[in-house]
Amino acid sequence: MATANDLRRGMAISYNGDICVVLDMQHRTPGNLRAFVQATLRSIRTGKSSDVRFSSTERIEPVPMITKRMEYSYKDGEDYVFTDPETYETVTLAAELVGDTKNYLVENGQVTVTFVEEKAVSIELPSSVVLTVSDAPEGIRGDSSNNVQKPVTLETGITVQVPLFIKTGEQIKVDTRTGKYMERA
Repeated sequence: MATANDLRRGMAISYNGDICVVLDMQHRTPGNLRAFVQATLRSIRTGKSSDVRFSSTERIEPVPMITKRMEYSYKDGEDYVFTDPETYETVTLAAELVGDTKNYLVENGQVTVTFVEEKAVSIELPSSVVLTVSDAPEGIRGDSSNNVQKPVTLETGITVQVPLFIKTGEQIKVDTRTGKYMERA
């Protein structure tokens, strides 16, 4: 068995008869007191988050997690549908679970979905994705003295700052961690 010091972000543990995913954790050692671990846990069953304080030597029970490469298929109302390319099984994820990753989801785009006891708990994007520019205003002549950029709208609806030479219909590579333009695709 592991101790609370072994907790890591994204890990699944058994806590109070429920399985929880660690959203955030901090190891603290206040002045004259003993060290402790402050963790934010989200219950898989209820979806609620809570802050929990563990003694640094307290025993925790990790739960095995399974990750699968999946492809984004389509949006069904508020939910998102993903398909396993090997077995063609579909998984529907709620909008709350998908979160801001929806800004980078394109049809047949590859993602990694993490499952705990056959329930999806998180989704991870590749470090960069290729998106098509859907609306790009024209650059003004004479604006090219330095690295001048303009805002463009991409196919998923997000706005990104790009160099003046990018036009509507071009494909660009965007960093999913920062949301910034990287290069032409």
